[in-house]
Amino acid sequence: MPEKKDICFVIMPFSKTTETHTEEYWTSHFNNFLKPLIEDNARLEARRSQALRGDILKQIITDLVISPIVVADLTDCNPNVYWELGVRQSFKHGTVTIAEAGTNLPFDIGSKGTLIYYPNSHIKMENFRQQFKVVISDCLTNPDRPDSHVLEAISGRGTLFEIFRQEEARRRLDALLSECVKNLSVLQNVKVQCEKNKQNPQKRKFTTGRLRISALELLVTNRYIEEARGFFSLAESCLSDIVTINDQLCLWEGNPTGTENWLLQIIEGKIKKLVQFKTLVTAAYSKIIKIL
Repeated sequence: MPEKKDICFVIMPFSKTTETHTEEYWTSHFNNFLKPLIEDNARLEARRSQALRGDILKQIITDLVISPIVVADLTDCNPNVYWELGVRQSFKHGTVTIAEAGTNLPFDIGSKGTLIYYPNSHIKMENFRQQFKVVISDCLTNPDRPDSHVLEAISGRGTLFEIFRQEEARRRLDALLSECVKNLSVLQNVKVQCEKNKQNPQKRKFTTGRLRISALELLVTNRYIEEARGFFSLAESCLSDIVTINDQLCLWEGNPTGTENWLLQIIEGKIKKLVQFKTLVTAAYSKIIKIL
């Protein structure tokens, strides 16, 4: 069974771009120059987009995103080539840009080190071939080595991705703090009502409010901030307390004396624990605010 090869997808013009670079030229350029050069590496199979059945644009985008290596020929600054290059560099590293000598490259492309080939110079062309092989091999060996301005800008510490992540964490912590305040208020109301009921059981009343868990559950499940293990252990303990207390509140009217005795026995400790947790959440919120 033949060994499955990695795909090297080639971005290049299809139709005529200049008087000398006709459709026939680009077809020959791929078949007789780029394809043999790429497949000199035994691990690779060279492909370029073709008129396939169905949605050809969807297939091109898929190839751009999933191919381990993409080679983009920027000769003649073809708009479609630049569009496809933009798609590729929005999703993945492992892109090699090349161009024929004399191509006027935009500064944001040229600064990344585009390899230049020289059709009219055997010596310079041989240098290009050697450089190309080294770069292709490096893409296979180091697939995560950065070569995309886009991904460098939106991923990693201090970048747009990190800013978005911190902003999302800030909003989640803001919701969590609001939830803590609400839950402390409910617990205080439950405590006060239980004490009143103890003093005057003939006029017993019940608190209808319930403790919220959505924001706390999200924190415990996703752990979207970087805090010590103790922080999350306390969060888990508070979540467990809230679920248990809500269950007891649902039983209050059916077993008023037993429920009130239990609530008055534990509620002060639970309030203190939730206040402690709220203090830690406030500190975590302040740290994120400073970062932003």
